[in-house]
Formats: sequence, C-alpha cells, structure tokens
Amino acid sequence: MFTLSSYLSGFGLTAALIVAIGAQNIFVLRQGLRRRHVAAVVAFCALSDLALVSAGVAGVGALLRTVPGLVGALTLGGAAFLFWYGLGALRRAVAPGALAAEGPDGPESLAGTLARAASFTFLNPHVYLDTVLLMGAVGGALPLAARPCFVAGAGTASLLWFLALGFGARLLGPFFARPAAWRVLDGAVAAIMLALAANLVMRGLGPLKLVL
Repeated sequence: MFTLSSYLSGFGLTAALIVAIGAQNIFVLRQGLRRRHVAAVVAFCALSDLALVSAGVAGVGALLRTVPGLVGALTLGGAAFLFWYGLGALRRAVAPGALAAEGPDGPESLAGTLARAASFTFLNPHVYLDTVLLMGAVGGALPLAARPCFVAGAGTASLLWFLALGFGARLLGPFFARPAAWRVLDGAVAAIMLALAANLVMRGLGPLKLVL
C-alpha cells in the first residue's frame, strides 16, 4: 500500500543528505562535463544508493554496528582513495587542458569508468553512514508496510539528483572549454578531496585505536 508521508520522508531525507559537495558528486559532475558514459554513471550511482538504503531499512545498519573496527577500517580505506584522487586532481590543476571527451590517455572505457564510480561509492564511509545507518534507522522505525514507500522516495530523490548533476553539467560545457576553468575546478576538487581524506584519517584512527 502506497503511503505518501513515508514516500516524502524518504525523498526529503535523501535530498537533504545527497545535495552536498562530496567525492561521488564531484565524479558525476566531471563525467557530465566530459560527456563520457554519463547515463551509465548516473544509473550506477542511483541504483547503488537504492540498494544501500534498502539494506539499511532491512536491518543491515544495525548489524554493522556490532562489528568492531569495521567503520574505522572503511574510513581509513576511503581516506587513502580520496588522497590518491586528490593528488591526481592537483596534478591536473597544475597542467590543465581544455574540455575534451577523451582523457589524457585516450578514450575511457565503460568498465574503467564504472570501476571508479564503484570506488567513489563504496569506499566512501559517509555513504554507509548516510544511507545504511541513518536512512536505515529512520526507515526501519516505520511500520513494515510503509518501508517500501520510504525506500521508493529515497530512490526517486537520488535518481533525480544524479540526472540533474550528470546531464545538467553539459550546460557548463562552453565555460569549461577554457583551460583556466579546469584549473579552478581541479584545484577545488584537489582541496576538497585532500581535506576529506585528512578528516577521515582523524576520524578513522579513533575507532581503530579502541580495537587495538
């Protein structure tokens, strides 16, 4: 049975959480600017969010809380990945190029693009905190019959956001045809990624120390 209040609850909470500057959003934006495998990236990110929220509502979030050191290990792994990607963005900011459909090493494969999308999605501990733990706690507290509506609302918000981010980015194409614009974007990406990595390291060391 469709419950509008549960649907809107899932939609609103996801919209509030997802509209933030983060690694996954920046990756989708950059793919949209380059016009490379945008539909596949949007579909992958939206379906991943839907799966994670569904798992959280089904009770996986409560199970994760019982595993000592898991959150800390995920946090440090995500920090390492974000640090690596931030350094790459910093190198591009030093020697930027005009917007092109191809990267510096030629066309980017679909498999490689989705592998990076998976890294930004599943190596980011914030994804689990937001979708599995927080969304799972809110959705799991609803009556059993209302939970599918909550998940559907969350999935709708996620899909609409990634569609807007991926396909709306091409409107900025003329602006990013200038090398200076890419210098600014990649500089901002590097700063955000490295700051996120540093923050995750500080947060991740605490739980690991408690386990060790």
